[in-house]
Amino acid sequence: MRYPQGGGLTAERQQFREELRLKAAERFAQGEASSVIAKALRVNVRSVQRWRQKWEQGGPRALRSQGPASLPRLSQEQFAQLEAELAKAPTAHGWEDQRWTLARIKTVIGRRFHMA
Repeated sequence: MRYPQGGGLTAERQQFREELRLKAAERFAQGEASSVIAKALRVNVRSVQRWRQKWEQGGPRALRSQGPASLPRLSQEQFAQLEAELAKAPTAHGWEDQRWTLARIKTVIGRRFHMA
């Protein structure tokens, strides 16, 4: 199952995670320990430590969401076409067995949508 943007977190989930990081920043400014912050926010201590490092380097602004990591290369229409192609057996695309692998899917995408 794909996320609404074709990959990554939903906008709501991105917002929620950003709010957590900004709450942590307020606590960093008060000098609270990472373990205390992690317990209060119900997150991993390592995450809080990474956030603290970013905060020390760039302040609260460094903890803002950067948006999606990447945009999908296929349009919604192309995703639908790809799903139709994958619904066919791999043998329909020239392979001898019935296994879909990532390499084979990449090949189908390249052939169908002329991508590398």
